[in-house]
Parts: sequence; C-alpha cells; structure tokens
Amino acid sequence: MKEREGLKEKKRIVIKIGSSSLTHPATGELNLWKIERLVRIICDLKGEGREVVLVSSGAIAAGRQALGGQKRPQTVAEKQAYAAVGQARLMMVYQKLFAEYNCVAAQVLLTKNTMTNDDSRYNAQNTFDELLNLGTVPVVNENDTVSTHEIQFGDNDRLSAIVAALIGADLLILLSDIDGLYSDDPRKNPKAEFVSLVPEITPELLAMGKDSSGSDVGTGGMSAKLAAARIATDSGSDMIIANGEDVGVLHELMEGKDKGTLFMAHPNLDFDLMDYINTKY
Repeated sequence: MKEREGLKEKKRIVIKIGSSSLTHPATGELNLWKIERLVRIICDLKGEGREVVLVSSGAIAAGRQALGGQKRPQTVAEKQAYAAVGQARLMMVYQKLFAEYNCVAAQVLLTKNTMTNDDSRYNAQNTFDELLNLGTVPVVNENDTVSTHEIQFGDNDRLSAIVAALIGADLLILLSDIDGLYSDDPRKNPKAEFVSLVPEITPELLAMGKDSSGSDVGTGGMSAKLAAARIATDSGSDMIIANGEDVGVLHELMEGKDKGTLFMAHPNLDFDLMDYINTKY
C-alpha cells in the first residue's frame, strides 16, 4: 500500500502511549519491561535519523503505585496528589532507561493555558525545536498537579495531536489498548469491521467514535482519538492508532507494514491551532 510506504520517510514523529499500555492490567503497577522496550525502540528510531517526541501518560498510575493505592483515585485532590508523586517517579524511570541507550530525556509539562496564551505557545514551540536540535527526546505530559480542568476533561490523545501540530510533526502514533478504528466497539459487537485506512475524516466517521475506554487507568476512548486525528490531519500530519500491547509495532509501522488505522493528512489551509484546543467533538 503506497500510503504505508510513505511512513518510511517520516522524520519528526510524536508517539503517545496510554496508561493502560504502560501498566500491568491486574495491579496497575508500571510495566518496566514494556517501558524499557519502548525506550529502546525510540532510541533506535533516533539512530535512523528521526526526531521523536514521547507523550506519556502514567503519572497518576505511577503515583498510585508509589503510594500503595489499591484503586484508581476519584477526587481531583487525590488525582493531583498522585500525579505530583507519580510524575517525578515516572520521569526518573525514563531518565534512567534512556541513559542506558545513550539518549537524553527532557521533561515537558504542559497545561491548556500554555497553548491558549500566544507568548507561552510560541515559547513552547521554540523549546521543543531546541530540545530536538540538541538531540533529546522530549517526554510530554499534562501538568496534572495544577491543571484541574485537564484532569477532569482532558486526555493525552488530544494533547499529543496539539503537540504534533505545534512542532510541525509529519506523523503522530497513538499506542492504545485497541488495534485501531472499528465500525463499532469490537468488545461489544463481534461483527464490527476494522478500518485500515481513513483518507479523510467525515461526520459519519466521527459518529463511530464511542467514548468507551475499558481500562482502569486510561481516560481516552475512541471519540478522543478521532478528535486527535482531526487536529493532526488538519495540521498536515498523518496519524496512526495502533495496539500498544506490543510496542514492537512501532518498528513495523515505520517499515510500512499494514498495522493499525492510518489517517491520511489533508492539510487545512485555514488551520489555526486555537480553533481546535477548545473544540469538543
């Protein structure tokens, strides 16, 4: 498929991985083996001459692990406290693992205000550009400790698409707990059909997205991923939804193999990131 072949040439890539792909399902504890493999693959992609930004969930899950929490925190105060502990723990894990492969991780915490303020957004863009010029791997998350609104309503699918648009990425990969886009929820409807290629996002396609994350640690359902796809593709970036159960799928995707759902870029000449930040789909 010629559309897949084009993935081999992508140079600036944003990879988003969700909490459910970073943790053990039975306990919610960080899956260090999987995180280590993810880091190794990202460093290998850099070795191929690509620039990579990692948007990583998992701060609240890491805090939950560190504090011995037996269930997902419910109140905003609990989530903020877990995130304060967990973000430092998560970043420590990334720093150590990236260092093993001679790469440097850089932490970037964003809030909605960063994007809505023109000066802050411009500064964030410059920071990303400089970090990539320096050869680092920016590790991005929402600043959950202070961003109450994002904890209640936000998700890292949308954040990763905004980051992709901000830095002019040519590919966004969402690693999730599902193989890609289906005509219906495959967990409930065994006759749901898999969609491998989406040339353009239509209102009918958006209607397929059902906000149904089956994970105890994730937040974003398919509707959030389709909203992310609209931001990314309108800004000029291809986007893929793929199953993060095996992070080795990243290599397969970059080799042009038919994995996940590929959303083709269709740049909107009137694209303005501000129009998308506050929009709900």
